[in-house]
Amino acid sequence: MTTNIANQSPFLRTSRNFPDEIKNLVVQVNKAYVDTANCVNDRTIGLYPVNRQAITGNAWFFSNNLRQQTLRQVYTFTATGNIAHGIPNLQPGQIANAFGTYTDGTNSYGVFFATSTTIAGQLTFYVTSTNIVVQAGAGAPAVSSGQIVLEWLSQS
Repeated sequence: MTTNIANQSPFLRTSRNFPDEIKNLVVQVNKAYVDTANCVNDRTIGLYPVNRQAITGNAWFFSNNLRQQTLRQVYTFTATGNIAHGIPNLQPGQIANAFGTYTDGTNSYGVFFATSTTIAGQLTFYVTSTNIVVQAGAGAPAVSSGQIVLEWLSQS
């Protein structure tokens, strides 16, 4: 087993003995609060809002071990084409995760974060500095409705 793992938290111990003396009790209660807050903040947040950004709780570490968080938003669509994402100053490489699904009214399908070249039989999308571009390859099922989830680094 390796000892160089990043996810050693969140972990909260299930019991704690608090001292009877008020000064020591204050120190222990403050420490317990900080421990709880740190553990709660080190988890993925399961919110997927439409038309609003949400903090994901995911931590990304790049140069100098600086923590960057990602933001998430859901975009709905009813046809192929451009969807304005509204992410200010989006830079290449800032998208951390992207996925989607759609329906033709009968079946459900995946929308692939792929390429600017269409793929036969598939609905794909790519992201520019201003838009999500949804495109259908030859023979892809028709779009009735769908959603795309983007997660991006809050700072590039």
